[in-house]
Amino acid sequence: MRRLLLRSLVQSCRRGALPCLPLHLSGGFGRNPPAETLRHAYSTGGGNTSISLGRYPIPNKKDLPYDIVELMEEVEVKTGFLPNVFKVLSHRPAEFRAFFAYYNAIMNKESGNLSKADKELIIVATSIVNKCPYCVVAHSAFHRIYSKKPTLADQVIVNWKIAELTDRELAMLEFALAVCRADNITEEHFQKLEAHGFNREDAWDIGAIAAFFAMSNRIAHFADMRPNPEFYAMGRVPRDKEKTES
Repeated sequence: MRRLLLRSLVQSCRRGALPCLPLHLSGGFGRNPPAETLRHAYSTGGGNTSISLGRYPIPNKKDLPYDIVELMEEVEVKTGFLPNVFKVLSHRPAEFRAFFAYYNAIMNKESGNLSKADKELIIVATSIVNKCPYCVVAHSAFHRIYSKKPTLADQVIVNWKIAELTDRELAMLEFALAVCRADNITEEHFQKLEAHGFNREDAWDIGAIAAFFAMSNRIAHFADMRPNPEFYAMGRVPRDKEKTES
């Protein structure tokens, strides 16, 4: 599970407009560090220090289980930064493992008719309803990378009903948002999906992603988890073009 998750995250960040920075991990802080130091525990350096990480302390690295530390270090060294969700969830190691195990099961499964871009679009659309800045910003970045469409997620954020979506994507988001809002799911919902090539197992995948990230959105909400600054630029400029311009 750890290797699959790492590979997915690394591939996502490598496809974006993000440089790979050298590993520079902090030695960790105590259980009750000053607020100003909480902002950049495990950071690769630099960044916007005015943005708070959240309401809960990040454990000292030496106090975390080895498998969690290893994953965090590998993600950071290979992508250039460590997404804040890893830092925040490290406060509860057992829940950290359970969270990423289910994330891996639904986001990295190889069967079904949902592409990686489809899955990220579901997360963006439902996270807007749940008012989750972290998931909207982070998964908009992943959608830009997988879809190679730098503006579509932004359109969905403003109004998904008038975004430049295909009929298939509209049907997918309509079902996902019905699950997100806990609407009464009827046979008509499934029929609309089937009309656009989604089978019952695909409907489960769409619903599971919407449901899982409803939980994730709410954890981010009460923990006051904020997006890493790096997410805002990812996938907006193709890396080849970025290298040419630099």
